[in-house]
Amino acid sequence: MKIRSITYFLNPKYPLDENALLKAGEFLARARAAYESAGYEVQMTRLATTPFPKLLNGDVKKLPRLAQEIAKQLPRIGVDYASLGPALIEFPESYAIIPEAISASEGVFFGGVMADKQNGISLQAINACARIIQQISTVTPDGFANLRFAALANVQAGAPFFPAAYHDSDMPAFAIATESADLAVSAFSEQRTMDDGRRELISSITKHGQAIAHIAQALIPDPQSLNFGGIDFSLAPFPDDAHSLGNAVEKIGIPKIGLHGSLAAAAILTEAIDRADFPHTGFSGFMQPILEDSILAQRAAEGTLTIKDALLYSTVCGTGLDTIPLPGDTTAEQIAPLLLDLSALALRLDKPLTARLMPIPNKKAGDDANFEFAFFANSKIMKLESEPLSAPLAGSESFHIQARQRG
Repeated sequence: MKIRSITYFLNPKYPLDENALLKAGEFLARARAAYESAGYEVQMTRLATTPFPKLLNGDVKKLPRLAQEIAKQLPRIGVDYASLGPALIEFPESYAIIPEAISASEGVFFGGVMADKQNGISLQAINACARIIQQISTVTPDGFANLRFAALANVQAGAPFFPAAYHDSDMPAFAIATESADLAVSAFSEQRTMDDGRRELISSITKHGQAIAHIAQALIPDPQSLNFGGIDFSLAPFPDDAHSLGNAVEKIGIPKIGLHGSLAAAAILTEAIDRADFPHTGFSGFMQPILEDSILAQRAAEGTLTIKDALLYSTVCGTGLDTIPLPGDTTAEQIAPLLLDLSALALRLDKPLTARLMPIPNKKAGDDANFEFAFFANSKIMKLESEPLSAPLAGSESFHIQARQRG
C-alpha cells in the first residue's frame, strides 16, 4: 500500500497569509520525509482550506483571483495540489463562479454542497452542481477539468481525499489518505473462506493504520497548535490489476463486478475497514472510481458495471460515484436526477457521498474513454439513464429527509 496524500487543513485568511502557507509547506515536507523513512511511498501533499465563500466573506467574485494566487503559491511551498472547499447552500451565488475559477487556475480543486443535515436537500444547489459539471466539461477538449470538481452530500470537514476536502476551524490539522486496494486483493487471493480473507484484511489495515497514526502523533510538536484528524483508509485503487478494488471483489468470489453478489462484496470490504483499529476519518470505505481502477474500467466498458450499479453500491460503500465518463451531450437537466438520488441516499443512510462526473465532449455512450493520465485506465463512455425532472422535484426548494431510525 501507499499513502495517496498527506493533506494539511488550514484557514489561510484572505488576503492570503503567506507565513501560514509556508508553515504548511514545511510541515508537509517533514511529514513526507517521516513516512518515507518508515517505508511508505507518499504520492502527494495537499492543502485544504476553509470553504471559499467563508474565506472570501461572501465576496465570491474574487474566487478566480484567489484560485490563481493559491496556484502560484503551491510550487513555492512545495505542495502538489490545493482544495478551496465547496460552494455552500447558504451562499447560493457561490456555485456559478466555480467554472471560471477552474478555467483560471491549475492544481486547484473545488466542491459544491448539495445536501447536509442543516439545510436538507437543496434542489437549487443540485441544479447548480449539475450546471457546473456540464459547463466545465468544455474547459478542455477532453473533458478532464471535471476531475477538479465534486458534488458533495453530507460530507463533513476533514476528509483528506480530493475534491471533497475542506476545513472548518482556525486551528490547522492534517490527515492521511491511503491507496490501499492492494491490501484487499492480497487478503482474498489465496483464502479458503470469506472469513479468513476478512480477518487478514482487518489485521493488515489495523497494522498499517496504527503505524501511520504513531508517526502522525510524533509529528505534532504542540497539540494546541496542530491536530491530527485521522486516516481515511478508503481502499483507493491504482489502474493496474494488483491495485484494483474491482479485482478484490472478484477475488471474493464474484465472477465479474457488476453481477449480483457485488453489493455483498462491497459491504464485506467496507465493514472490514470499520472493524479495523485505527483513527478513522473521512469516507474510510469502498472506493469505486471507474476510471482509476483497471477492473472497474474494464467491466464498465463491457457493460457489466453500470452507473445504477455504482449508485447501488453507494448504499454500503464509502464514497459514492467517482470519475464516471458520460456522453458529451449530457445536459445539466439529465445530471440533476442522479445527483438527487445520491443526496437522498446520503441523508437517509446518514453517510457521506460525492459525485465526480465527467461528460466527455464529442463522445457518446459506448465510445472509447482514453486519457493520457497515469491515474486513469482506458474504458468506454457509460450510458446515463436519466431524463429531466418535472414538478415538484424540478423546483428550487429545499427539503429534509430524516435518517432512518433503527430499533
